[in-house]
Amino acid sequence: MIRDARALRDNFVPADLEHRNAEIGHLSSLLKPIEDGEAGSDILITGPSGAGKTTLARFVAGELERASLGVRTAYSNCISNSTNAAVLHTLLRDAGLAFEFDRGSTPIGSYLDKIRDLDDQFVIILDEVDVLEDPSLIAMLYDINNVTTMMVCVSEDAFLAGLDMRVESRARAAAGVKLEKYRDHEIADIIGARVEFGLDPGTVDETTIDHMASIAAGDARLAITNLRRAAQYADAEDLSALSPGLVDEVADEAEVEVHERNVERLSTHKRLLYDIIREGGEVTSKQLHAAYEKRISEPKSKPTRRRYLGALERYRLVQKHGATRGTRYRLVEP
Repeated sequence: MIRDARALRDNFVPADLEHRNAEIGHLSSLLKPIEDGEAGSDILITGPSGAGKTTLARFVAGELERASLGVRTAYSNCISNSTNAAVLHTLLRDAGLAFEFDRGSTPIGSYLDKIRDLDDQFVIILDEVDVLEDPSLIAMLYDINNVTTMMVCVSEDAFLAGLDMRVESRARAAAGVKLEKYRDHEIADIIGARVEFGLDPGTVDETTIDHMASIAAGDARLAITNLRRAAQYADAEDLSALSPGLVDEVADEAEVEVHERNVERLSTHKRLLYDIIREGGEVTSKQLHAAYEKRISEPKSKPTRRRYLGALERYRLVQKHGATRGTRYRLVEP
């Protein structure tokens, strides 16, 4: 049944993006100067989880790299790589430029010098940029002439709220692109394209695709995970086709998988905060911070921790109730 498993992975960037033509055109126009050897406009892409923000950014960057000589692109997910050194190392490694650098000991300045010395234009994607440990990196990159930055996060307001004046001015200067949640018929088209690329003909009918779209509730990542889970089950059981009933059977497992992947991506400090909340079931803000400080030798500042907790809320891993001294956190169950 499975013809090409790549199409069943949510991080796969397809040859064509469904229902994002206007956004692709807008981003391409903002990056157009790069084709002439000049930096493009910095960009901030926002929207709910599962709206295709990361896929859009990577698709446009890939198209630019294919169309232009003298362009390098790179990607880093800031929820997994929160420190400036970790982000820069990941970016240079993704661009094939980090061979001489040791991840644990290279100064930030060495990474930045490497980027400045490039003859190429350098287009970078900072995914989940709102959880950067030190957002001053945004200003550092802004000041490098051959760098164009695409920043990705859920909420522009939440991202800008915690920035100092210099970094905020740089972030506000970025061109904003806001994605809306997909509609059911749009999700159905996305699933249909994945089915056509990844599965044998005749294995999924329109009724099953429509059902898969309806239970995804606008979340393309969840829809694709549902498709992959159903296809794996059918393949293992030697079934000839998927059905709405089969999709329902794997739906809970798909939700758990998406949730667990989000947890696995958390870097050390975010994961510790999450684990403390998970272990307690529900904890007060005071209990959470006390437990965190007890367990780690070099704790982050409280403002940084609050930014991390805000990210855990936005990515639907924890819930916050109350305010100030009455604040409590509890786990979001998949």
